[in-house]
Amino acid sequence: MRRDPPSPVFFGRDRPPRREWGGRLPVALVFPGPPRAALSALGWQAVYALVSQHPALAVERVFYSGPGKAVSEDSGRPLSDFPVIAFSLGYEEDLAAAVAALLSVDLPPLAVDRPGYPLVVAGGPLLFMNPAPILPALDAAFVGEAEAGFPEFLDRIREHAASGGGKAALLAAVADMPGVLVPGRSPLPVRRAVHRDPGSPTVLTCPAHSAFVSPEAEFKDMLLIEVNRGCPYGCRFCAAGFVYRPPRHVGMDEVLALVDRTRPQKVGLVGTALTDWDDLLPLLAALAERGVKFSLASVRADGVTRELLAILRAAGSRTLTLALEGPSARIRRAANKNLSEDAFLAAVALAGEFGVNHLKMYCIVGWPGETQADYDELAGLMGRVHAAGRVGQGKRGIQHATLAASCLVPKPFTPMQWAKMASEDDIKADGERLRQAVAPHKGMRYSLDGAFAARVQGLLARGDERLFELILLAAKNGGNFKKALYAWDGDSTPYIDREREPDEVFPWEIIDVGVRRDYLWREWKRYQDAVPTAKCPPAGCGACGRCGMDS
Repeated sequence: MRRDPPSPVFFGRDRPPRREWGGRLPVALVFPGPPRAALSALGWQAVYALVSQHPALAVERVFYSGPGKAVSEDSGRPLSDFPVIAFSLGYEEDLAAAVAALLSVDLPPLAVDRPGYPLVVAGGPLLFMNPAPILPALDAAFVGEAEAGFPEFLDRIREHAASGGGKAALLAAVADMPGVLVPGRSPLPVRRAVHRDPGSPTVLTCPAHSAFVSPEAEFKDMLLIEVNRGCPYGCRFCAAGFVYRPPRHVGMDEVLALVDRTRPQKVGLVGTALTDWDDLLPLLAALAERGVKFSLASVRADGVTRELLAILRAAGSRTLTLALEGPSARIRRAANKNLSEDAFLAAVALAGEFGVNHLKMYCIVGWPGETQADYDELAGLMGRVHAAGRVGQGKRGIQHATLAASCLVPKPFTPMQWAKMASEDDIKADGERLRQAVAPHKGMRYSLDGAFAARVQGLLARGDERLFELILLAAKNGGNFKKALYAWDGDSTPYIDREREPDEVFPWEIIDVGVRRDYLWREWKRYQDAVPTAKCPPAGCGACGRCGMDS
């Protein structure tokens, strides 16, 4: 497999060298948010590192969260000066900011009203989960992993732009490229582009990593490195476990080579199943030997061992984050969260023994079919967590613990795509149940993400092109979706307040992520019956034949 040359990492206030536009295709790589978020967004940085190396492209960074005009961070040029504008879209909330960026430089938000340049394109997870709501604004979308063809897509654009051809001819030339969706031109469904080595389908080659390590980032002075992509467990609520198949792990040597080349002070390991990675403990030991601090994303409780905690504490880590997800064993089993209460309590007890300062437990509320009994069980579990970890007992145990909850957002290409979403009242009632679960216990608290924001996310996640009007209204109101919904003449009920029909055609099915619809339906029925499904086999996709993903 072809490997790109090592991509640069810029530290502190270092800026990448700016290429002159003469003889090159200028590309604005836009992050629809503030710089501090962009500098901690692994996807956007990985794309920048990938395409900025192309000698025939002049790639510049644009951060936009309004107000004011969207301008290049590198040259100060307005966004409208660039012949190609490329948005990186990772979250539903990004959509309004992207449209606002176009409006800020007086560009028409609808592609149909822009017959000439600039060419407005987008990529990122939102585009291969459900591009429909934002498609009216785009001339083209790249659907899939950037390493699997995004540089080639930009190069094809460059070739046709250099030849003097118009936009229509250019779009016709790229419409059949792998992973490219040109509305009205590309054959549907467009297959998600996946970057993998045919000879080693379970290996993650060229893992994403930070292009910028800055004190101004939300994750200050931290080099983020992708350890794995995808997850073998197939939790029925988690989009990453379905749209990032096949699951792949990076090699330890590649991570250490990057660390040795860049010599960061701190490394953040990013992944969905870190403790499943055989190289995790050896890597952490190697980082400690180099004097490099490190941070882990949340880990599975059944992967917490004495050795892991000893390494974390020796390195100065004072927080342990565990994913509990469901409030009861029944919900966790239905969600296919393969986690026993005994394993969870054993991890908590070890955390207390090793003097972890802060235990953070992730939980999800708003499950289809949940009952008061599920939260009664959660309250009992929080009592056992408090006792097992000796929470709030000073140096003899965990100093404090947080039950951090978010609302289930039924996402496309998961078994939950048929589910009805919980109402705002339901979510707020669950918040009160969380409060009651931790209130009796010293040193324990809870947090819950906003119900309104979760519902907006659900609406945009499962919407069609008619939702563009709502996105446009929000963009004109500073990203305020409350004002936008008040002014919108549409109805959110059909999108999030009903269970979908078994044979209903979804707007996101213009994309093919590789997982069969009948498999997802079977998993939805198994959720309702609380029947678990075995995780993906170690041999990789194609070894079991369940979901339809080939190797």
